[in-house]
Amino acid sequence: MHIKRGWITISLFFILFWLLNQSSALNDYINSVKENNNSLSVYQPQGSNDLLLEKIKEAAEKNNIEPINARIDRVWKAIPGYNGREVNIEKTYYLAMKLNNNQIPFVYKEVEPKIQLEDLEPNAIFKGNPNKKMVSIMVNVSWGTDYIPSILKTLEKENVHSTFFLDGQWINKNIEVAKQIADLGHELSNHAYSHKNMSELNRKEALDEMSKTQVLLKEHFNVDNKLFAPPSGDWDQETVLLANELNMKTIHWTIDTIDWKNPSPDYIIKKISSRLEPGVLILMHPTESSSKALPEMISVIKKEGYVIGTVSDLISSRRMNEVETHFNF
Repeated sequence: MHIKRGWITISLFFILFWLLNQSSALNDYINSVKENNNSLSVYQPQGSNDLLLEKIKEAAEKNNIEPINARIDRVWKAIPGYNGREVNIEKTYYLAMKLNNNQIPFVYKEVEPKIQLEDLEPNAIFKGNPNKKMVSIMVNVSWGTDYIPSILKTLEKENVHSTFFLDGQWINKNIEVAKQIADLGHELSNHAYSHKNMSELNRKEALDEMSKTQVLLKEHFNVDNKLFAPPSGDWDQETVLLANELNMKTIHWTIDTIDWKNPSPDYIIKKISSRLEPGVLILMHPTESSSKALPEMISVIKKEGYVIGTVSDLISSRRMNEVETHFNF
C-alpha cells in the first residue's frame, strides 16, 4: 500500500513538472510573438475587438493607394515611379489595442510599383513623378567658389539638402570646399571632368570625362556616384547609354535659372514660382544672382507646400513621409 502511494506521488510530481515546463514554453512563445511580430495572433478579437478589427479593415480600403509605374514620356523622357501604400492591418490593430482611445492610428507599409526606372530603357530624367510633391535644387559647379559659402549658409539655415554636380577639374582645385559641401549633408554627383560638350565626344573621350570624376568622388569623398549631369545640358542618347554603363542615370533640368547671364534675383524667383509643380528639377550655379535669390526661392517653394530634397530623393519611388492619419470609431 505504501509502495503504491509512493509511485502515485512520484507520478504526480513528474506530471506537474511536465505541465510547468509546457506552460513556460508557451509563455516564451507568446512573448516572442509579441516582441517580433506584433501579430494579430497575440490579440484574438473577441466581442468589441471584433468590431475594431472590422472597422480597421473597412477604413483600410479607403486609405490604400495604388503604386504608379515608371514610364517613358514623349517629352519628359524617363518619369520615375511612385510607391503606393497599404494599411498594415496587424500593426494598426496592435497599436489601436494599446492606445485604447476610440481612435485608429493607421500604420502604413509601402508598395513598390512593378516597373521602376531600372526596368526601362536608359533615358535622361527631366523631372520626378508628378504625384510626389517634392522638388530638387541641383547646383552645377565647374568654376569659382566665391558664392558657395553664402549658398551653403542659406541651405543650412533653411534645413535644405541639395545635389551638387561637380566638375572633376574643379574638384582637384577645391577638395576642401567639396568636403565642406559633403559634411553639410549635401549630395555630391558627377558633372564630367572638363566641361566638354558630351555629344561631340567619341566613346573613349566621353567615358573618360565621366569615369575620371567618378573616381575622384570615390577616392576623396567615398561617394558611389549614381547620377550624371552633362555639362551645358549637352548630351545625346549615346551619352545616356555610356552613363548607364557606368551605373549612372543622366539628369537634365526642368527649370533653368539661367543665372550665368546674371539676371536679377527677382527674375529667378518669378520664373520658378510661375513654373513650380511636383517633380521639378531646378538648375542653378554658384553665381551672385542665384545666391541672392536662393532664400526667397526656398521660401516660395515651401509656402506652396513642397518638400525640397536631393535629386536622388526626388527620383526615388519612395513615398514622402506620411502625415499620421487617425480614424474615429
